[in-house]
Amino acid sequence: MAIREVVSYKDEFIRRKSKPVKVFDEKLWELLDDMHETLDEKMGAGLSAVQVGVLKNVFITNINNMQMEFVNPVITKTSGEQYKKEGCLSVALPFEYVKRPFEVTVEAFDRYGNPFTFTCQDWTAVCICHEYDHLQGILYIDKACIPPKGKGEE
Repeated sequence: MAIREVVSYKDEFIRRKSKPVKVFDEKLWELLDDMHETLDEKMGAGLSAVQVGVLKNVFITNINNMQMEFVNPVITKTSGEQYKKEGCLSVALPFEYVKRPFEVTVEAFDRYGNPFTFTCQDWTAVCICHEYDHLQGILYIDKACIPPKGKGEE
């Protein structure tokens, strides 16, 4: 395993769309292991492959010590709304409010190619949407907003 360099928001690479994973093999497992080590080192909540210079449809999360891996994820359902302040390992700017769904359902594969469905709420839903956006070349600063009065977290 190795800690990988995190791509800056100033690098145009971070804006590229990721490609689907077609082969679930040792190279993918190594990427995922490296991503976990990098995320732990940087003390983040999530990390996409594009953030470590790999255009693969992959992201990981580590929320409340629950580590998850999402390969070829697709958000299939959302509901509600929330405004939370977000930051990013690739963006050296202050946290900004972003409007996200309160609940998200995502279908993906694990590192071995087994499909799964995951439904989550609140902060976990924010993290899933944030990392999913990275796979589309979108950064949270693109969606930054001022929440309606009484809607933002304090």
